[in-house]
Amino acid sequence: MSIHSIPGIRSGRLLLLAILLGLPLQTAAAPLKIGVAAVDVSPQEFPINMPGGFGPNMAESSNDPLHSRAFVLSDGETTIALVLVDNLGVAQPVVDEAKLLASRKTPILPEHILISATHTHSAPASNVIDGPAPAVSYRKRLLGGIVDSIVQAHSKLRPAGIASASHALPDEVFNRRWFLKPGKMPLNPFGGTDLVKMNPPISPDVLLHPAGTTDPEVAVLSMVELPSKRPLGIYANYALHYVGGTPSKKVSADYFGEFARLMPARLNAPSDFVAALTNGASGNINNIPFNSPMPRPPREPMEQIRIVAGKTADAVWHARQKISVYHSDVKLGMLTRPITLKYRKPDPEMLKRAETIASTTDAEAKKQYPPLADSYANRTIDLAKRPATVTLPLQAIAIGQTAIVAIPFETFVEIGLDIKKRSPFAHTIVVGIANGYNGYLPPPEQHRLGGYETWLGTNNVQEDTSVLITEQLLSMLGDLSARQARSLPGSK
Repeated sequence: MSIHSIPGIRSGRLLLLAILLGLPLQTAAAPLKIGVAAVDVSPQEFPINMPGGFGPNMAESSNDPLHSRAFVLSDGETTIALVLVDNLGVAQPVVDEAKLLASRKTPILPEHILISATHTHSAPASNVIDGPAPAVSYRKRLLGGIVDSIVQAHSKLRPAGIASASHALPDEVFNRRWFLKPGKMPLNPFGGTDLVKMNPPISPDVLLHPAGTTDPEVAVLSMVELPSKRPLGIYANYALHYVGGTPSKKVSADYFGEFARLMPARLNAPSDFVAALTNGASGNINNIPFNSPMPRPPREPMEQIRIVAGKTADAVWHARQKISVYHSDVKLGMLTRPITLKYRKPDPEMLKRAETIASTTDAEAKKQYPPLADSYANRTIDLAKRPATVTLPLQAIAIGQTAIVAIPFETFVEIGLDIKKRSPFAHTIVVGIANGYNGYLPPPEQHRLGGYETWLGTNNVQEDTSVLITEQLLSMLGDLSARQARSLPGSK
């Protein structure tokens, strides 16, 4: 006899009885329940700025809707929420407030909620508190929509099964950092020369070879209602930055939104089905085939988005065909732990140069500096004023033998591949831009090459951050894996 054979084990009296009888303190997972919901979080007031570049990018209307998509899973002991928002990067204050509000309206603990962003470059800022009225109003709408999606998903919990699979889609991901031929590298904003360049000219006269690899995996968590096996939800992941090519001056969810629109047709799913495509370790990956022998022809707005979304939806369909069994007896686990990192600081010479550039008002005088020098001068000054350290959340989730890790950066592909390779779980999904946005996360070997993603002001934290994050996440995964092993029947 073991403790999981006694109904109501969460009762304090039965727990005491189990201890007195020497029974194993282990419970059988209750049948899994899952609820899903999607809430429209498109802006209602215009014009509104869409951040992501180095200047204003005002939207005057919406081309397609933005959503907050939520998946709530419960095994009877633990309830977790996976939320994906169509946004460049939901700021940590909004994330924290949304988790707190959702926890007041549901039994879900704040630390058991993951909120990540797709990284569309055609959505409003998430956390404008003092600024233009449409932007300030949007913060309230976005916050409310995130909370509503979690509450609605929780209210729809029903018996369900889940399974993971993957399928390769290598032909739509390209490393965007390149070594160039001698004499072709322009000065960076700090007046120096990097070894690699982000998004170089597409020309054989300039290009040598990429500075890194790609990750072709489209990872899939597929959810079905039981006993009917009716499609319930898809939580997918692909290491592709975004596609772009959206209509000018219009809000868009980019290919992430188009994927969500296509997926129900791929699966002949019901109207309440929800699909989400999360942003993987894609900080140095985009959709531009720099070295292709066949140049890509011109596209109309949204055309390339539709192409990539269609291929990704097909990859998810193929992955799902590999699934033979949906599990309803999975054990859930989730850990949220803080990590404290040092902010990078400019040295006195860099700071002095930045202050000189920022104080220069003469247009002709500014021409002596490299492109973007003014923008990075302001970022350098800002970093000099920041505190010494910043504390950020890391998350690891176990869903049976599938794991999810959440990183609050634009994570380089090499980091994601390393975590997947070293994870103790059979299948691991790496979600970037999660629980806040803190810039790019290159590994140390990429820092040494320079380039946009490593510049002070694009990358804000100590250069070995990826090593520290990887080790902490692997430790968390180890703890979760041990817990999962202890929950197996017959374990003690």
